[in-house]
Amino acid sequence: MEMLRFDPSGAYVGEHGLQAAQVTALLPRLHTIREQICGPESEMLAGKRPIPAEYDPLDAAFFPLPEKLLAEYQADRKGSELGRIFKLAHQLHAAVDRVVVLGIGGSYMGAKALMDSCCQPFFNELSRGDRGSKPRMYFEGNNVDNDASQGLLHLLGAHHGKVAADELQRWALVVISKSGGTLETAAALRQFMSALEKSCGGDVEAFKKLLIPVTGETGKLRNLANELKVPETFPVPDGVGGRFSVLSAVGLVPAAILGLDVVKLLEGAAAMNRHFREAPPEENIVLKYVAVNHLLETLRGCNVRILSVWSKALESAGLWYDQLLAESLGKDLLGAMPLTTVNTRDLHSRHQQHQQGRRDKVINNLIVDKYRFDPLPVGRRNSDPDSLNDIADKTLPDIMKAAIDGTNEALRSDGRPTTNLFMPRIDETYMGQFFQMMMLATVVEGRLLGMNPYGQPGVEAYKKNMSRLLGRK
Repeated sequence: MEMLRFDPSGAYVGEHGLQAAQVTALLPRLHTIREQICGPESEMLAGKRPIPAEYDPLDAAFFPLPEKLLAEYQADRKGSELGRIFKLAHQLHAAVDRVVVLGIGGSYMGAKALMDSCCQPFFNELSRGDRGSKPRMYFEGNNVDNDASQGLLHLLGAHHGKVAADELQRWALVVISKSGGTLETAAALRQFMSALEKSCGGDVEAFKKLLIPVTGETGKLRNLANELKVPETFPVPDGVGGRFSVLSAVGLVPAAILGLDVVKLLEGAAAMNRHFREAPPEENIVLKYVAVNHLLETLRGCNVRILSVWSKALESAGLWYDQLLAESLGKDLLGAMPLTTVNTRDLHSRHQQHQQGRRDKVINNLIVDKYRFDPLPVGRRNSDPDSLNDIADKTLPDIMKAAIDGTNEALRSDGRPTTNLFMPRIDETYMGQFFQMMMLATVVEGRLLGMNPYGQPGVEAYKKNMSRLLGRK
């Protein structure tokens, strides 16, 4: 399997960047951290070692999860978690034309990133035939935006109060919450569940088949699923925090419903795990990514970490990474500030500041080698009114490459550090590699900073204040 490629040479820009020797000097320390993650932390997860207080919570079960799910599927194609997910997806393909996914933060961002990256860019606008009978997908419960919720309910036909007559009118509801107690998602669930009940015309059994909870073993959502006797639920595994859950049922259930190749997704993640475990530090893209970004932050003050994606399809993946980095490392007055930009779009908005503003940024480019569709040429016109005939035979990928190279050249000439992460193409295999790489890199950097990368204690304050202001106990 071809792997993602990482080129840090753009970070070696004289006094404002790094020297290769500085990166090399840090790699032995990162190798030690890798051995701890692959050794003692894995043993803690397996219950072979006690978990020390500074490791609490230890949400490291994301690491072996791809291999675990694949092995279980190979052993039991029907009864395994993947087997059950595929069965549900197949049933929904025949039964509904829309699926609403409720969740917030890590409970939806990975699934949204998978849809935007691996589906046709205008997937929801395609006819049912062009979608291969796969349902349209919408995401809510990630805010308390009145008009957004009302607009989606209107689209689903809830304002008519009519019973869905066929699969073109029927829709399903996937709700993702480990505890079921997060207010944004819980409020949306109550509202959309009422609309789903009405669309089923009081047919309780039909309603229950169209409600799919993804949740923990305990909590309010689990209690609701048990009370309703929902026929199919899927787990948020113990030891997998929300922002590390994209390769669990949290991301896999929506992905399978969309018809994505979940096996390839997990195989890509497993390949990144092998690379992380086995590649020498000087060739290990996870360790080198951490080394370059960490040293630029600590030695050069680059505490704004930009993920510059050169494809619209990767914007949601960038936002997923924003959460991963912010919640994992934004503690103890430490941690880089993440920012996703989409180019060439944002060259016309943010780039001026990146080129000539404060020297507090490193730009990590995420570059796609090969696109989904055939290259589209600019095209020729006899009158040449827009003076483009000189590049008429150039394609959009040609122009994109010139933009990438020209932007990097401009940044480097001004001493602005950059790196390039190359993705052979955007598909399930390489998205699996990307997700796993970034999760591993974040954990390694957290251990390098001397902090626990799991948990998000700062998020709890707003939740408590919001509940108090709403008069809740």
